[in-house]
Amino acid sequence: MTFELLKTDSRTGARRGRLTTPHGTVESPVFMPCGTQATVKALTPHELEAEGVEMVLCNTYHLYLRPGHRVIEELGGLHRFMAWPRPLLTDSGGYQVYSMASLRRISEEGVTFRSHLDGSRHFVSPELAIDIQRALGADIVMPLDECPPSPSTTGYLQNSLELTLRWAERSRAAHPDGEPALFGILQGGTDKGLREKGAEALQKIGFDGYALGGLSVGESKEEMYDTIAHAAPLLPAGRPRYLMGVGTPKDLVEGVARGVDMFDCVMPTRHGRTGSLFTSQGRINIKAAQHAKDERPPDPACDCYTCRHFSRAYLRHLFVADEILGLRLNTLHNIHFYLTLMKQIRHVIEEGTFDAFRVAFLEKAALAGRDETAA
Repeated sequence: MTFELLKTDSRTGARRGRLTTPHGTVESPVFMPCGTQATVKALTPHELEAEGVEMVLCNTYHLYLRPGHRVIEELGGLHRFMAWPRPLLTDSGGYQVYSMASLRRISEEGVTFRSHLDGSRHFVSPELAIDIQRALGADIVMPLDECPPSPSTTGYLQNSLELTLRWAERSRAAHPDGEPALFGILQGGTDKGLREKGAEALQKIGFDGYALGGLSVGESKEEMYDTIAHAAPLLPAGRPRYLMGVGTPKDLVEGVARGVDMFDCVMPTRHGRTGSLFTSQGRINIKAAQHAKDERPPDPACDCYTCRHFSRAYLRHLFVADEILGLRLNTLHNIHFYLTLMKQIRHVIEEGTFDAFRVAFLEKAALAGRDETAA
């Protein structure tokens, strides 16, 4: 993988870049839909390609448990298994370590956990996490890390960071040849001193890219944005910067303004399946009775397949009738909305007008009263 920094906005930290991987080029800033179990829920790979999705994230923890990384390897790797020809990023399962506190035990050696599927006991070390991801065949892989909750004491954050850094060294040693690309994960909670310590240590180890982890885990939006603003510039300018598991459209704009290049989040797909649609006028709940006879498309300003062909009334009918098509159309719209936002962001960075775009975006968000509003 190579990364070319094409332009940096003079008034903010916004960056326009390009990643080149064995499975294609990715224009950044980029949003990666989550294909947790080797599928972006409700959509086909063909539909994702047609929408312009350039990279998908898959979940190591889930694929390790089912169907198993060796099964996928024997079947030709994850790209072939899920019929996705473009780049893939796999996480290490570190977030699952965070989210399954009642089912896991962390030690110096790694993580012991019980499967959420059948209760079976498993152990994953930093070395095994790398081995699993290499077997899957992703273009970008992540080291095992610990994601501390917020709030956490300074002592806990420090111990957690130091463990993550030791695991990062072991992950680098287990993956010395540079293919696929290996990113380091910066932890430290909202403690700026620990973020500085972690960034320095990760760069000494040396990675192909760097991720900001441990955010959107309970801290306020203000704390999250402040932490990103402090931590992102600590990372090498010539390497991609990835904000893990964040977030709303507003989070994407604010993350870009602070120097982030890559994002992932389940929000557009999960919201689509629960009847929540992102629009240029704010988020709408398609389940609401007010849409029962509404002939308008979900978003008159949107040119996605859903908005060009279907009314709010029809989408509400599908949802109330528990029809699968409704979930697909909602998800397709939300993915289109996110990708369009990222395309707009790349354009205004190139034109030198990102700061004005961001101001207008935030003003519109404030008027709508929702974080999820777009410009």
